[in-house]
Amino acid sequence: MLVTSSNILEFESLRALIGRFVRSPLGKAELRKIDPGMDREKLEGALADAGEAIDYLGSVALSRQGARGSAVSLNFDSLPDSITAIQLLRIEGSSLEARQIYDLTQLLDRAGDARSILAVVEGRFPRLAKIVAGIGDFRQLLRDVSGKVLPDGTLADDASVALRRLRRDMERQQKEIHSSLERFLKAHREDGTLQEEFVTIRNERFVVPVVAGQRRKVDGVIHGASGSGHTLFVEPLETIDLNNELVRLTEEELQEIARILFDLTKRLREHAPAIAAAVDIMGRLDLIFGKAAFAREFQCVIPRFSPDANRRLILREARHPLLEDLLRKQHKPIVGISLHLESNRRTLLISGPNTGGKTVSMKTVGLLALMAHAGFPVPCVEAEFPLFDRVLADIGDNQSIQESLSTFSAHIANLRNMLDEATPDSLLLLDELGRATDPEEGGALGVAFLDSFRRSGAFTLASTHLLALKIYGANTEGVVNASMGFDDETLQPTYILRLGAPGKSAGLDIASRLGLSPNLIERARAAMSSSERDIARFLSDLHLKLETTTALESLLKQKELDLAAREAALEKEWERKGQTKIRELEHRASEVIAKFEEQSRQAIEQIAQGLEQRKASENALRKVSKTKREFTEALDAEIHAGSGAEKSAQPARLKIVEGARIRMKGVRQPARIRRILGDGTLEVDAGVMKMKITVDDVEEVLDALPDAAMLPKGVSYTQGPRWDISYREVNIIGQRAEEACEQVDKFLDSAALAQVDRVRVVHGHGMGILRKAVTDLLTKNPHVEKFYPASPAEGGTGATVVELKT
Repeated sequence: MLVTSSNILEFESLRALIGRFVRSPLGKAELRKIDPGMDREKLEGALADAGEAIDYLGSVALSRQGARGSAVSLNFDSLPDSITAIQLLRIEGSSLEARQIYDLTQLLDRAGDARSILAVVEGRFPRLAKIVAGIGDFRQLLRDVSGKVLPDGTLADDASVALRRLRRDMERQQKEIHSSLERFLKAHREDGTLQEEFVTIRNERFVVPVVAGQRRKVDGVIHGASGSGHTLFVEPLETIDLNNELVRLTEEELQEIARILFDLTKRLREHAPAIAAAVDIMGRLDLIFGKAAFAREFQCVIPRFSPDANRRLILREARHPLLEDLLRKQHKPIVGISLHLESNRRTLLISGPNTGGKTVSMKTVGLLALMAHAGFPVPCVEAEFPLFDRVLADIGDNQSIQESLSTFSAHIANLRNMLDEATPDSLLLLDELGRATDPEEGGALGVAFLDSFRRSGAFTLASTHLLALKIYGANTEGVVNASMGFDDETLQPTYILRLGAPGKSAGLDIASRLGLSPNLIERARAAMSSSERDIARFLSDLHLKLETTTALESLLKQKELDLAAREAALEKEWERKGQTKIRELEHRASEVIAKFEEQSRQAIEQIAQGLEQRKASENALRKVSKTKREFTEALDAEIHAGSGAEKSAQPARLKIVEGARIRMKGVRQPARIRRILGDGTLEVDAGVMKMKITVDDVEEVLDALPDAAMLPKGVSYTQGPRWDISYREVNIIGQRAEEACEQVDKFLDSAALAQVDRVRVVHGHGMGILRKAVTDLLTKNPHVEKFYPASPAEGGTGATVVELKT
């Protein structure tokens, strides 16, 4: 557990802020368990889960914009709290209430949906998919239990045969009672006995209202009176036996309901460990996505943790989330802070004007450190923290009348305790060090404490107005001076943290802005010593130079960015020109090849015409060989002239045998050696041509092709289905939406291949989930021309008829 000053840093308020993004009681229960102080492995795992959830929500946002390949939204709203039901399942012999069973089945159904959705995107979101992989398969259990408990927490009539019979008998009995009472009302309608003509219930028995003074005219049992006493509720004698029978049936119904609930609970108890795991995972998942939603809303990043050998504290444009939430409501901007501390400079001393943001800056660093150590994303552009064992703060006025502590006494007591607890792995936040006493003595004490903290090796942030501490920060190695910005023209703080120089307090300037008399301000300036005025003037000049240097650095960085962009543009232009040159060379090479092929064709025709004379044939072949060599030389010259490439070395020796596949110089199409004629001459088949070439014309010997013809790699052939009739159907009742859609999709592909024009998808009525999933699929399927509910003879709304495109 991390030792923290969490109350001072308002960690519980931060927890409540993040809780606004957690949707369910299960997720909020997980959020309440979180405290800073996990070990590095768990901490980095929790942050990695949150980072993946942030990416997932980004993909969901893209899907809402119509992007392809995006993710499906997970909904944790109205996720029931089933923790009590899980505890009851662990008690053998206990029985869940109907509403608890319904809520538990709804949660398990939602858990199955989450598992299916995230399993599909396992390649992009492996951590989330691994989390939901722990959710069991409850489909058979849900089929056994679902539909027996209604959403209002009552058992359905179909929960058992006995329950249906009892409720049918009860309904018939109630009708008989009503008929009997209506006869009674009709008989006494005119004799003044009845107060009003209606039937009501008292003590679970049907009664009628009778005027109190007419009681003796009615034989029956009185079950109560009205508030005024003027009306008695009487059960007539002729309905007593009927009511008794209804009471008996009601008791049997309650017994049957208890039996059904016990059986359902027993069925759920068989899967109790898996159900408990699913509930835990859904709560954990809700928390992870709550962190991600908070991160997207407040533009957070996943923080890093520096290695122990190179401990660093880096924040860039960090914002206090509670302050940002408040300023958003007031439509005001927030200014982020940036700082960089590392092993050889662990102390940051902040000075500057009152109301300038020194305290908020330290609280921001402290709270963001706690957030990172609790596995929360942090609101900034970049964040890196050492792994702290303590985050301790002395901020605010801690005086106590009961403990006889003044502000100074409480301040010194806190510093003493922090000095006792500080370690090299601590983060210390000290507001107004040396305050509430004489400035000279306070400065001396502040220097002593700050130097002790520096020697302890802890990362320390301190704020001050005292000159002694500012001089200490400027002259001590390992201490970084920083200042909060102040605009001398408007006399307003800028809330910008600048490293490198101390800041002026600007108390007189701020007092002037707050409306104090100019004469009073002038008298105060006159009362300042010359050295104090000189120091204030020096600090003003120093800040002016620091602002100038910062502006020059920004200008230099912009010029570097512009130069890098220009270099990238030039590189892209050269690449474009190179590709253009290559395309030009390829075009010219194609023209040369075409010319060679035409010359070869002409030479072959000459050979065919002079085939009777062998000498003429050999001359023609030599002409072909010469033409080919000339083409090769011309092509090599053309390519080398354009690309400047060097000729590759000729292989020392080629293995030339009859039947071998070869590639000739300058010819793309492979050839096969027909015969070896001797004297280095080969007879080859090149496509439809047969020609004689020399061994020198062979560029390379190719590998032999396999004997059997093969399909290209990755290509397979499967005989399509035969559909001998024009109407088919697929039944998906009882399946989950994901499985059903996959089966229907394959079914439609097969039907389209078989040129079927009309099919039927049987999905049943149920809760409408399958029907909606099938409708969504059919709307997007390219084979579907139109679809509509089946006629009553074909299943009505329990089936959908689909007409396919022809």
